[in-house]
Amino acid sequence: MPTLTKLYSMEEAARHNTPDDCWVVVDGKIYDVTKYLDDHPGGADVLLEVTGKDAKEEFDDAGHSKSAKELMQDYFIGELDPSPNIPEMEVFRKEQDVSFTSKLVANATQYWAIPATVVGISVVIAVLCARQK
Repeated sequence: MPTLTKLYSMEEAARHNTPDDCWVVVDGKIYDVTKYLDDHPGGADVLLEVTGKDAKEEFDDAGHSKSAKELMQDYFIGELDPSPNIPEMEVFRKEQDVSFTSKLVANATQYWAIPATVVGISVVIAVLCARQK
């Protein structure tokens, strides 16, 4: 029966980069090597330098023995999360193109005194014109 492993992001693994808390990623697998830092033949600095990235290339270049690879299993704590880190989308509402008349009507209802004045002046002019005839 397959075993479930905990998934971590690279950002989370990279936060563990001190001698008191050191995680190393090798080929997508995450190892908590904090207790092994003093025992590492290359020194603690070698492990601390490769935190925050996948150190597969550095690990392979060092030519580790079969027993070293087996020893790694004692420090295995999980794997990198294969899903991409997609930032949350922001939704923007596109302003609708409003015609001149709808803008005029919107402003007229907001500023009702202007249309009322225009209507009043029109009525007065109509009455004056009617009296002259």
